[in-house]
Order: sequence, then structure tokens, then C-alpha cells
Amino acid sequence: MEKYILALDQGTSSSRAIVFDEHGHTKAVSQKEFTQIFPKPGWVEHNPMEIWSSQASVIAEAITSIDINGLNIAGIGITNQRETTIVWDAYTGEPVYNAIVWQDRRTSEFCDALKRDGRTDLIRSKTGLIIDAYFSATKILWILENVPGAREKADEGRLRFGTVDTWLIWMLTRGEVHVTDVSNASRTMLFNIHTLEWDNELLQLFGIPASMMPQVKSSSEVYGYTKTTLFAHEVPIAGIAGDQQAALFGQMCTEPGSVKNTYGTGCFLLMNSGERPIMSSNNLLTTVAWKIGDKVNYALEGSIFVAGSVVQWLRDGLGVINSSSEIEALACTVPDNGGVYFVPALTGLGAPHWDQYAKGSIYGISRGTTAAHIARAALEGIAFQTMDIVNAMQKDAGVTLKELKVDGGASRNNLLMQFQADILGTAVIRPTVTETTALGAAYLAGLAVGYWESIDHIKSQWGVESRFNPVASPEDVASLKEGWADAIRRTLTK
Repeated sequence: MEKYILALDQGTSSSRAIVFDEHGHTKAVSQKEFTQIFPKPGWVEHNPMEIWSSQASVIAEAITSIDINGLNIAGIGITNQRETTIVWDAYTGEPVYNAIVWQDRRTSEFCDALKRDGRTDLIRSKTGLIIDAYFSATKILWILENVPGAREKADEGRLRFGTVDTWLIWMLTRGEVHVTDVSNASRTMLFNIHTLEWDNELLQLFGIPASMMPQVKSSSEVYGYTKTTLFAHEVPIAGIAGDQQAALFGQMCTEPGSVKNTYGTGCFLLMNSGERPIMSSNNLLTTVAWKIGDKVNYALEGSIFVAGSVVQWLRDGLGVINSSSEIEALACTVPDNGGVYFVPALTGLGAPHWDQYAKGSIYGISRGTTAAHIARAALEGIAFQTMDIVNAMQKDAGVTLKELKVDGGASRNNLLMQFQADILGTAVIRPTVTETTALGAAYLAGLAVGYWESIDHIKSQWGVESRFNPVASPEDVASLKEGWADAIRRTLTK
């Protein structure tokens, strides 16, 4: 009987299920978008039950499309939108509130208060993170303080917290398994990346009972078995990684200094920093990449909050395009940006600026500006933000970037990839399989169950689909950088 690995890729705007074979080839894929909830400006929520139902439906669609069942699945790997916070009642399994999404800014003022109280160095030294509403800790606290009855239930030991991986495993095992992995734990602002444990001092600082927290495991081991009716037979759940760490692994960036950028809803640039964490001096994050066996790899990370979602905004907010796939053709109708710069700070600015109050801005508009110029400036804004992070990363690590591996939906945009190579002055490499996030989760699960024998075996499967080399003149690049720097200065609020 032929065996496969099933990867669950639970993202910010959609849930996907992808079946991979032993060569890392996609055999089946199913995807379903789910509702984005915006109760107030700056607030972003998801319905946890809709996350689960969308994930369950794409699992069913993917496996039935190629006529396989649980016996054909050697293991399940899970990758997920990180930091998004779900709290539920352990007795009933019911969420006490909607999932508060990583993009949500409702706790910004509380984060400012933590900084004023002098907590920055404490949190940075333990977690590798800066204080920001992005991470899970303040979201959990908000739920405990604002949802009627939540604090009392938490104190009674009834509530459970999880990032989306934890929630999916709870549902897949019908409440038998409450776990996460080191990569997701390291994004909560509650996890000590040196001891690899929940930090009691931080739990007390945020008023979060330890009983709420999942058990932290490695990124590649058997955590439990499915109990859901989705599968007629029990299937081992054997790999977990937050989406960006999963993409780093899927890109086989297993050597220190190797770098990937994922162009999704946001943009996330990660550099493997080896077995010791590099604490950033340039406003980057230090995070756990993965743990396999006894070996831990760390990463430097730069987070861009708005990347692909700026294209969604042009589609849904302005009606400039009818579908996201149209933006490249529209942008290509003009030879350059016409002096227009788009800083897509629609949910604040992430690394390296970390300005949670910044607003999206478009500069350089004239009577000659067209929708095509704005479309082109939106794409260029994604590449410029990436450039800012690369510059910070090179300073922290003391290395010069030789190449940038890319993945994610927007990496298929050739105009964007060529501009990225030009503005960085380095090669941009797109792999044969751009589903590297799901592939990374599949690899982690497959290693745990012996589906793939080693990382070296997996490396032999990685191939290049396209290579973009810089072609722009130094004068043009210098002018573009100057225009972007001016736009950033005008956008920052501090």
C-alpha cells in the first residue's frame, strides 16, 4: 500500500490540506478561505470553530480526491499562523472568545505600559522578542480580563490556551492531547528560549495560570493519534512548526547563514543562526527555528505585517483589481513607479521599525498617477520592506547575503521577484516546489515516523525553478532607495 504524508497548512486567510509523496511532490491539495472578522479598527479575529471546520473539510476533500484513507497516511504534519490566540473551556471544548489574530493591535496601549515599566530587557533576554501586541501573551491577558467569567474559569484550571496548532491537535484528538512545539511556543512572549520551558516569571507578569499552557514538545515526534471521524483509522500526528519556521525547513535552510523569505499575508524573513541564539541589536526577533531530537536550531527573524494583504486591499478596499492575480499585469503596464511610494502600514509597521501606530501611506501622487503606478508601488513596497530587514540581518549576523530563497503566494509574481533581486543586489531563488510551508511540516512529520530517513535525504529533493539576478543600474537603485527612505521617514510616528 502506497503511503503519503498529509500536511495541514492553517493560514491567516485560508485552511489547506496537501498530500505529499516520498519525493516531496504534491499529490492532492484542497484550500478553503474563512471569514475575517474586524469588530473595531485594528482588531482582527477568527472564529475558532470555523478554523476547525474549514480545516476538516479540506482534509476530507484532499484525501478523497485521490481515493485514499487513513491507512495510506504515514503521518500528519501541522503548520499554522503563529501568535494567533485561542482560549477554550477544557470541559466543554468551547472557545470562550474568538481567536485573536496575530495582526490584532488591541493590546498596543498595554504594551506601551510594559515598556514604560521597564520590562523590555527582561522580556527580550528571556524570549528573544520585543514587546509588541503581535505576540500571544497580551492577547491571552485581554481575554482573561474582558470575557465574562474567563478569569474565574482560568483560576479554577478549566481554561486552555493554544496557538492554532494546539487547537487543531486538540480537535483532531478529541481533547486528549494539549501540546505545541518549541517554534510556536517561542512566539508567545511567555517561553524562555534558553531553558525551552514556559517562564514562570513571565506567566506571573501577565497573570496567566500555568494550567492553561500546552505541553511543549519538539518539532518532529509523534504527539498522539487522530480520534476524529475524518479518518477511519488512527493516524499519527508527528510534526509541528509555526508557518515561518516550517518554510525555513521546507527550503532546507538547515545551515547557519541560510535565509528565506515567505511572501504571504505578511512577509517573514528568517535566517538560520545555528544552535545558539543571536540576540539582535537591530530590532529583529530571536526565535526558535525547530527542535529535532536533542538538537535545537535558532533563527533571526524580521516580520512584515502587510505584504500579500496589500494586494487584497487593492482588490477589496479600492477595487483597483478584480482578483489578486491581476496585479502583476496591471503593474507591468507602466515602466516604473512614476515617483509613487506605498508604505503598506495597514496594521502598523513591523521590523525593523516596530511602529504599531504607523498608518499606511502613499506618497508622490500627481495628476499623472494611475492605478498601475499604485499597483506597482504596492508590490515595490513589499520588496523595500524586505530590503530593510536584510540590511538589519546582515548587521546582526556579520554576514553578507549571498542569495535569498523565496516562497509563498506572491513569490510567483515575477515582477516582484525581479525587483527584489534588483533592490537587494543579490540573487533571488524560487524553488521547484513553492509550497514550502506545508512541505516543511510534511518533512518534520515524515522524519518522525521514518517516512524519510534523514535531512540529507530530503535535501536531495530540493530544486530550483527560477533564479532572478539583479539587472538594474546602481544609479536607479540608489534613487529608489532614497525615495523609499523618505517615505518611511514621513510614515513613522516616533
